[in-house]
Amino acid sequence: MAQVFDRSSNALARASLVLTGLIVIALGVTLDQLQRSPWVTRQGQRPDQPIPFSHMHHVQGLGLQCQYCHTSVETSSYAGIPPTKTCINCHSQIWTNAALLEPVRESWATGKSIPWIRVHDLPDFVFFNHSVHVNKGIGCASCHGRVDEMPLMYMQNSLQMEWCLNCHRNPAGELRPTSEIYNMAWAGASGAHPVWCTETGQSGPTAESVSCTTKDPANNNPQVAMLQVGPGSNRGQPSPAHGSGTQLQPIPRTAAGVTISNGSPMAGIPMPANYQEFTSQTDLGRYLTAHYHVRPPNELTSCETCHR
Repeated sequence: MAQVFDRSSNALARASLVLTGLIVIALGVTLDQLQRSPWVTRQGQRPDQPIPFSHMHHVQGLGLQCQYCHTSVETSSYAGIPPTKTCINCHSQIWTNAALLEPVRESWATGKSIPWIRVHDLPDFVFFNHSVHVNKGIGCASCHGRVDEMPLMYMQNSLQMEWCLNCHRNPAGELRPTSEIYNMAWAGASGAHPVWCTETGQSGPTAESVSCTTKDPANNNPQVAMLQVGPGSNRGQPSPAHGSGTQLQPIPRTAAGVTISNGSPMAGIPMPANYQEFTSQTDLGRYLTAHYHVRPPNELTSCETCHR
């Protein structure tokens, strides 16, 4: 009986298997890149809003703070879209007849909300608490980008799970003092721009246990030269601002030079702060991670952190 398949069919069969495998791999890579592309994530896209609101004009030009419009940014799980009343506070006095602001006036007259298109929109199954991130030292620009330089708002980052996890695995690179949360130009601690931090003595799972400054406290703090009172110390001898031991101001005296001795000598005397200088964002981030009580990566990357 004659052979149905030629001898070369074996080579063709092996080639077809290899080709099928390559096609499957190529399809997988294509789908992976597609779901990361701006076509899916909307990263970098500027949606057509009912009003072409310019953050650059209002933030950088007029100097408005983020909290003026986004009032719940520090206390709620969402930053909140400002109501029409916030716009009318200013635009009832300026640009009152501008055609560009007709949707604002119509919304104020009818009581209907302006149909803004949400730019940073997470899936419904993702739980994100805005106040936690703000109060733990994550600045606005870390997630939203340089909003003060955006004529039209767009999503700078993908906001995909991979992007979130990269930060949660190493939060030290993004943490900043809470006083710099709304500083869009914050670039982190460095040799040219050091940061000084000290413990406030307050307890609790918030960032209130740390106070930081970008100005050298040795040159700006009037409480630098204190007297050291403690075991083995000589009362009345000044000690360095960053020295060890309990540092107090000089013993209070009256105008006649009489020592005020009623009550504890420590009562009403402000304690000086021992500042630690940071010239590296990594070192500053690790310091803030410990004092902000940020959970370790194995807890932050657990599924139930975001998925409820």
